[in-house]
Amino acid sequence: MILRESLRVLLVLVIMISIFALSLTQGAGSADATTLLEVLNGFDPRNTDHLVMRDLRVPRALAAMMVGAALGVAGALMQGVTRNPLASPTLMGLNAGAGLGLACTLVIAPGASFVALIVSAFLGAGIGVGLSLGLGLAAGGASAPLRLALAGAAVSALLGAIGSGVVIVGEIAQDVLFFTAGGVQGVGWDELGLAAPWIVIGLLIALLSSPAVSLLSLGEDVAAALGARVILTRSVAAVATLLLAGAAVAIAGQVGFIGLAAPHLARFIVGQDYRRIIPMAGLIGATLLVGADLAARTLNPPHETPVSLLTALIGAPVLIWIARRSARVL
Repeated sequence: MILRESLRVLLVLVIMISIFALSLTQGAGSADATTLLEVLNGFDPRNTDHLVMRDLRVPRALAAMMVGAALGVAGALMQGVTRNPLASPTLMGLNAGAGLGLACTLVIAPGASFVALIVSAFLGAGIGVGLSLGLGLAAGGASAPLRLALAGAAVSALLGAIGSGVVIVGEIAQDVLFFTAGGVQGVGWDELGLAAPWIVIGLLIALLSSPAVSLLSLGEDVAAALGARVILTRSVAAVATLLLAGAAVAIAGQVGFIGLAAPHLARFIVGQDYRRIIPMAGLIGATLLVGADLAARTLNPPHETPVSLLTALIGAPVLIWIARRSARVL
């Protein structure tokens, strides 16, 4: 059994590394694997292909990997803490709240810095997930996961509608296009450098809290009996989720379903222990988004397919499957 899980983990790791390497050598322009080797051996600032590789493809691939890992881990934390198989940044109001925060900031301060956008995404995400959890728990969401999911869907729709109104009134449709389309195109070293520390801190907090999240996933009473601090665990997981999802949304916009699908695929590979699910969800999330970004660049060149469309094609079947299983249980 352990050998089978180890082989599956190794397979996912090999797939991720292969797709990451492929994303560096594929796309518009003539930069290829030879160019990558040349850049590694000696960068030439006068060579256009070298500049494309260093300043466009490498930060874009790294951004896709980090955002995918952040969304996968955030989804795993939300599902473990709420014991809700449908919990994810998209379905729990977090993405819609972050989008509303970004829209309000762009209206109030059109020339806002990237740091300000990250902060506004954090605040909006916190409002979204707070409203979703509050409404869901007030309606008995702890005992009925689908009620919590419905509360999240309602909050997402409400905040999304308000955000759309802000965009229309403020006439900032072009400014928020990156958020609605989703994707990591245009992400450079400066943006990556500002967002990466938040994601790394969130990942570290998630990994450190994974034993407590694993106990909490068994139920509050069981977790308390085994010595877990329920309120502290929920608070720490909430902070990690906001750091991860807020920074991810600030970089890549509204990339849906990665946070939903990655934890379920992780459970299939490593079982029900969140000490394994959380890192595996990050690995799978990174693989999915790097692959989706690669497909977005290569399916219809020179035009790019919206990444959010491709991730929806991955996540929508997973959502339907989970909903059918939950309906049978309820």
